Order: sequence, then C-alpha cells, then structure tokens
Amino acid sequence: MKVLTLIEPWATFIKDGYKKIETRSWKTYYRGELYIHTSLSKIQKKVLENENLCKLFNLDDIKYGYIICKCNLVDCIYMTEEFINEIKNNNYLEYLCGEYKVGRYAWILDNIEVLKCPIETKGHLGIWNYK
Repeated sequence: MKVLTLIEPWATFIKDGYKKIETRSWKTYYRGELYIHTSLSKIQKKVLENENLCKLFNLDDIKYGYIICKCNLVDCIYMTEEFINEIKNNNYLEYLCGEYKVGRYAWILDNIEVLKCPIETKGHLGIWNYK
C-alpha cells in the first residue's frame, strides 16, 4: 500500500476531516489509495502557539509513528494566486491547515477513512510502500 508521512497535527487534521488538501513543494502523478502516517517528529512550537490550530486537536490524542487513515489521492494541482485566493475565501479552515504559496502543489484527497486499528511503523520521505 502507498503511504505518505506527515508531521503532526497535519495527519490528524486529515483523519478528522479538517484537511482535504495536502500542500506540497513537489507534484505527484500518483492517483489512488493513499494511507496517512504520522511522523515521529513532535508538533512544532509555531503550531502550538497558533490558537486557531490548537482548537482542532487534543494533544493527548496524537499518536506518533502510526498509519492512522486512508484516503484517495484524486488530483494534484499547481497553485496559482487565483487557486490560493479561492481556497482562502471559500474554505478558510482548509487554508489554515496548509501552506499555500504560488508554485506549490495541492494534493486533493477524498474518501477519508479512519483506521480502526492504527498501524505502528517507521515512516519515510515521499510516497512509500508499506507491506
């Protein structure tokens, strides 16, 4: 299965349905089922200082080093000023949960399903395979 590792709380935001666009500096041609893995890296201080983001998760519920949900990666869109403004104006919560800059990519996720039994495993960079 294909897996993408994310630093928390971004993976939890996907699992909990707040985030349906993963923002990346690189594009992918992959489309299909994608599992979301939480990295071992702790939540960054700048996130913990952001009241709006902290309202979206409970620190005690964060699991590090687990595959926590699956989704479908359905598109990869190059970010333009127009695209960014559309997200910012029409879905501010989504905008808050990503890094929106011209030249980055928006990975569009859909059919997000929480795993009943999260899978503990070491993560990797990029899209990787878990067997």
